[in-house]
Amino acid sequence: MNSHTPIHMIDLILRKRDGGELSADEIQFLVSGAANQSIDDSQLAAWLMATWIRGLSAAELNALTTAMRYSGETFDSSYLGKTTVDKHSSGGVGDKTSFLVAPIVAAAGIAVPMISGRALGHTGGTLDKLETIPGYKTHLSLAEFERVLKIAGCSIVGQTTNLVPADRVLYSLRDHTGTVESPYLICASIMSKKLAAGLNALVLDVKTGTGAFLRDQNDAVLLANLMVQTGEAAGTHTAAILTSMDEPLGRFSGNWIEVWECVDILQGHAHPMSADLIELTHILAGWMIYLGGKAANANEGRVISEGLLESGAAYDRFLKMMDAHGADVRVFIDPASQHQPTVTRIFKAAHDGYFHCANCTDAGWAVQRLGAGRSHVGEPVSAHAGLEMHVKAGALLKEGDAICTLYADNESQLHQAEKILRRAFALTEKMPYRHPLIREVISRGR
Repeated sequence: MNSHTPIHMIDLILRKRDGGELSADEIQFLVSGAANQSIDDSQLAAWLMATWIRGLSAAELNALTTAMRYSGETFDSSYLGKTTVDKHSSGGVGDKTSFLVAPIVAAAGIAVPMISGRALGHTGGTLDKLETIPGYKTHLSLAEFERVLKIAGCSIVGQTTNLVPADRVLYSLRDHTGTVESPYLICASIMSKKLAAGLNALVLDVKTGTGAFLRDQNDAVLLANLMVQTGEAAGTHTAAILTSMDEPLGRFSGNWIEVWECVDILQGHAHPMSADLIELTHILAGWMIYLGGKAANANEGRVISEGLLESGAAYDRFLKMMDAHGADVRVFIDPASQHQPTVTRIFKAAHDGYFHCANCTDAGWAVQRLGAGRSHVGEPVSAHAGLEMHVKAGALLKEGDAICTLYADNESQLHQAEKILRRAFALTEKMPYRHPLIREVISRGR
């Protein structure tokens, strides 16, 4: 395209609506307009929906990711003097592995610059969880980000005003226009932020199952391949782990209560309901340690991860990160005492049967209705709202046995959530089938 030819947003919308392909220049125009807010939200929303329906070609996806990556500042990780590796999850219910893998991998001698987001749809947001920690600063300048990484080896932050600003606009619009689940938009959003952080390697936790954005495993495989190809093309060693999201991960789903669960694990006080969370943590950390050059393979990386957690080295890193971010680390002496919901209710089995999470997405929406998530941009979330699971899929229950405990700020929230959970949870006569935690690994090696 001639660089002097005027570009009109309506033309881009119509062409994508009709299945056409946009040029790199046109995508750059769109991304720049999103970043500087010169393009109206209604037009961006229309393009997002057209993209959700029509998808993107490989060239379009590469152009979109690249344009978003460079839509603002980028982080130069070379000043850290360490290999930089990050982990990203495509989103799930009770998914809190970031609080565990970041300090574990940092303790292995690898820098972990982690840029995270807020609640999106039925899934929780890492930043919302961190902001329940008194004093923790989720937004740092790039200079402050570098300082924390040098002190602690890991840092979990939100996007700065100038880091991938186009994604911040498009991410928010996707949540409210029914365009969250596009593998192309998910790939561009995730990879633009991760590549802007100057990573040497990246491990992706791609969820599939009833609680994932991409329920169909074929869709999840498509997303995983798109992200691995995008990362490798940019010079970042990338591996994708397809993991099951068919029931809430671990013991808690919410905000502070998820932090509490992870602190318990780091302190060596793991609850039996956290076993699946710990298993997934070591698998992800093992791959990060391997791609970071500290292990000969992912299995050896897992062994190193287990040792760093057991020795307390990971917890030391966690406390250093918290302190460097301004958090009051005294709250971790007794994290359970910080959990103060206004109202609670035990959700019980209506009859005998094997417990089955029939729809994990509904379980996520129940957590959101309890106050742990948001219905619109800027809405506050409750620190103490959420769900505590007492059983895992396959547990044989009697009528009246506790399935979970609901936490909220008022009774009406409990009623809304309980109604949703009656759809989400089921009791069956036969033992339900359980997918393996790890369904597939997609990697080109190191």
